[in-house]
Amino acid sequence: MCGICGLIHFDGSPVAQRPLRRMNDQLTHRGPDGDGLLIDGPLGLAMRRLKIIDIAGSDQPLRNEDRSIALVFNGEIYNYRELRRRLEARGHQFKTAGDGETIIHLYEDYGAEALQHLRGMFALALWDSRRGKLTLARDRFGQKPLYYYQDRRVFLFASEIKALLAHKDLPRLSRFSADSPHALAEYLSFGYVPAPATAFRGIKMLEPAASLQIDLAGAVNTRRYWTLGALAPPDPAAKAQTCIGELRDKLDEAVKLRLISDVPLGAFLSGGLDSSLIVALMRRHSNAALKTFSIGFEGDDSFDETPYAERVARHLGTEHQSFRVKPDALRLLPELVWQHDQPFADSSAIPTYLVSKLTRQHATVALTGDGGDELFVGYERFYAAALMRKLGFLPASILRQTAGFLSLLPEGTAYYDPVKRARRFLRAASQPLEDAYFDLLRVFSEELLTAIYPGAGKHLPTLNPYMNAGQPHPIARLAEANMRSYLPDDLLIKADRCSMAASLEARAPFLDHELAELAAGIPFNLKLKGARSKHILKEAARGLLPAEIIQRKKHGFGIPLGAWLRRDMAPARELLLSRRARERGLLDMAAVARLIDEHEAGRRDHNRQLWALLTLEEWHRQFVDG
Repeated sequence: MCGICGLIHFDGSPVAQRPLRRMNDQLTHRGPDGDGLLIDGPLGLAMRRLKIIDIAGSDQPLRNEDRSIALVFNGEIYNYRELRRRLEARGHQFKTAGDGETIIHLYEDYGAEALQHLRGMFALALWDSRRGKLTLARDRFGQKPLYYYQDRRVFLFASEIKALLAHKDLPRLSRFSADSPHALAEYLSFGYVPAPATAFRGIKMLEPAASLQIDLAGAVNTRRYWTLGALAPPDPAAKAQTCIGELRDKLDEAVKLRLISDVPLGAFLSGGLDSSLIVALMRRHSNAALKTFSIGFEGDDSFDETPYAERVARHLGTEHQSFRVKPDALRLLPELVWQHDQPFADSSAIPTYLVSKLTRQHATVALTGDGGDELFVGYERFYAAALMRKLGFLPASILRQTAGFLSLLPEGTAYYDPVKRARRFLRAASQPLEDAYFDLLRVFSEELLTAIYPGAGKHLPTLNPYMNAGQPHPIARLAEANMRSYLPDDLLIKADRCSMAASLEARAPFLDHELAELAAGIPFNLKLKGARSKHILKEAARGLLPAEIIQRKKHGFGIPLGAWLRRDMAPARELLLSRRARERGLLDMAAVARLIDEHEAGRRDHNRQLWALLTLEEWHRQFVDG
């Protein structure tokens, strides 16, 4: 695992070491074990390395036999041993025992098609000096990040935005301004900045399953090298038993491949189905001590999953450690914003960051259950959308009136607060299905958005750009949109930044692309069967996990942020209503004050909205004001 960066001078002037090293130094947390540098006239590559495989070798940049090709690479190629055997049979000679060198030799044989052969997570930069071309690429789901900037003079790329900003010639300009009202409206709705855009003018994110090729004259060619096919529609005749064997075998293989490591390895264990199933399959492939880690928080027991994690750990015989953390979200705010480089409204970054830091004290690699909800339709909002279809005969006016009545009742901050959940469901159900689904997941509702950000105007975001019009099943269409938006731009950003901040490599077996292709072909009604989400995965888990874990109600990885803020709102009030915040002129400060007052008084649980605003203000202070 690494951090990578580099640049091209279009005027042909040679790259100097100092600006390249300055960029690379910003990535030290991603690779504390060493660094590497290559300058080839107007081209410069650099990297920081976290040693996982071939610790004594595989120092980067990696080169081919005649040194005409160079590679810096972040990630893991899990099928590298198979690829190496094939390449050696074709006459290639290897100098290392690691996985990265296979990429170079694949490129020699297949050119741009080399990416098709890789099974893993990666962001890479490959320099072909003979052709004078630099190729950037990301893995199929976007587990590893890559950002870039281009003007007439220079092309820059890096694993994190902060490394780009370390280059003196890059202008640091916010996209959140009056002349681009859609940018702030998108952030306040999604809770993140949708790719390929970022919060900075001119800086873009390379999208998942994409490659970018640029030459010394500045000509850019981008292409998508993989697309997950449409999800299979329901099949009333389909039986789970016909799919379970192949599904379990493919998931078992995905887990086994991700156990390759020359350093200590463990797993996050929340006590939910996905992470528990990953640990159960890890246990099948290892008789050695298996370390697992979970985290709990004081302040609200409805968010605490550690008893379930401990139950699974006892069942599987792991060496388990449960960490318990006291309320201190605002203390972590500056660090989390610094690691994400952009405002990021998902407060589950707090437990992800903390469990990563604590896990790193005992292991360098941790397997996770990320992606299980995406592949097997696990989120409650998918069942809620299906239920809304059945309630379509009810007049929208009745649903809105009932939601309005519930708005008169106070909202608690518990995970399953019934008033909050019922009001949100009824408000959403009064809208067309795709708008209703977006209303369930968005941070600021349309009503709150237009109140707090009058500049949104006609720039109200939707999920339309992510919808597959060719998908005939409406709930499958929503699941596909979720995989194209929330998965890469929220879940995987969070997983990468929080683990890499701790110099911990996180591996997600569910995001094996061969497993994903198999899952996509499973009839939709075997995933969401009535009110039972992840039906086929639960059936595959039988015999591996206790029944009480398999049948557990879905519980997201969250914290009692609402209760923490309600207990002491003063620091948040001071930050959000400060003179600096007011002078930005972005938000209606009276509406901001109402959010704070309503949350503090117990009338509403606005913890998601307040965290979105807190990270936005902190981002301005760190990356724009400074």
